[in-house]
Parts: sequence; structure tokens; C-alpha cells
Amino acid sequence: MGTEFMIAKPVGQQTMKQKMADLLVAISWADLSRTYFGKSNSWLYHKMNGIDGNGKPTEFTFEEQAQLKGALFDLSDRIRRAAEQI
Repeated sequence: MGTEFMIAKPVGQQTMKQKMADLLVAISWADLSRTYFGKSNSWLYHKMNGIDGNGKPTEFTFEEQAQLKGALFDLSDRIRRAAEQI
């Protein structure tokens, strides 16, 4: 039997994945990771889940949060432009 442990987050603090729950299946996160971060999809999934590949806590830096926010705004603009052409 392996030892299992949980990493507690402060009460009320959500992972980025929880914050993005409404969009999880609607966006190609692998494409977003490559296009806007130049990183692998596993890098983004680990950041979104708050746990790195070694099981240690991780989170987006303030710069990465701003970059993710900008990516989502850009993507929403692209979707709006496409919708307006219909």
C-alpha cells in the first residue's frame, strides 16, 4: 500500500480548473497551451489542477494568470468575430 496524502488549500480557494469548470470541454486546452504559452498540454493540465507531475503543489504565477486571462480574452474575441460573420 502506498502512502496517500492530500494537499490542503486554504478554505475558499479554488484551483484554476474549478474556476474554469464551465469551459473545460468547450476549449482545446492543448492548443491554448501551445499557442499562448508555448508549453505542453500536460504543463497546463498540471497548473490547472494545482498539482505538478511529481505530486507537489503548483499554481499559476501572477504573470501566467495574466497570460491566461489575455488568452481567454483573445479567444473570446476570435469567437465573437467568427459569429458575426454568420
